[in-house]
Amino acid sequence: MHWLRAAGVAVTAAGIAGYVVGTAAPYPGRAFSITALIVGITLLSITAGQEVAA
Repeated sequence: MHWLRAAGVAVTAAGIAGYVVGTAAPYPGRAFSITALIVGITLLSITAGQEVAA
């Protein structure tokens, strides 16, 4: 797996988890979960269609 795609998956998962936790209990900085989600989706979209040569 390409490292940029792995970073996109990790950041997207962290953003989703932060958003879910933020809906249950407000915490400082919870708006960054939306930013993480946007960045993660962007990383995933720029790596979509790239094949890693073996």
